Amino acid sequence: MRLERLNYDKIKIFLTTDDLKDRGLTKEDLWKDSLKVHQLFRDMMNEASAELGFEAHGPIAVEVYSLHAQGMVVIVTNSNEPAEIDDDFSDDYIEMQVKLDENIDVIYEFETFEDIIQLSNCLHQQHVYEGMLIFYQERYYLLLSDDQQVELDNLVAVLAEYGSPSTLTVHRLKEYGKILMEDKAIQEIFKYFGPK
Repeated sequence: MRLERLNYDKIKIFLTTDDLKDRGLTKEDLWKDSLKVHQLFRDMMNEASAELGFEAHGPIAVEVYSLHAQGMVVIVTNSNEPAEIDDDFSDDYIEMQVKLDENIDVIYEFETFEDIIQLSNCLHQQHVYEGMLIFYQERYYLLLSDDQQVELDNLVAVLAEYGSPSTLTVHRLKEYGKILMEDKAIQEIFKYFGPK
């Protein structure tokens, strides 16, 4: 489980399929209202409190995005309303509004171009050459198809070392972002910036 604070009242939690397996859950289980899912949510909120100082008080909005073969991204937004009950994560005061979405594209975001260069060195060695590179809102986005020669789980593991899974859609990135390399991005980056 990886946590990231997006702003003062919003956090992003990335759960890999292994994180879910460790808790005896599948991606399909997250669509159900079960005790295991409630326990997972409590664990996430406790970890967010300890790591990020994020406290869930009052109504919260929970957006769950299923990422193709990568796991889940959970966006938790705290309401601005003050909490009346200060019970630790009691179901009585946490009002969840859950939005479910599935993203079938493999899209990772990177903070710096140097991260993409390092990734291209690694992926080039594994015979991955494709990809589209887009710059949007001060971040770099790499879009890959899932028909690479490398097994998707291995590809995702390498991508996760250098970047974070993105919940943005291909359509949004193409429309509002700047396409830096439309095709064979990994091959081109390795060619110009790889080891000489």
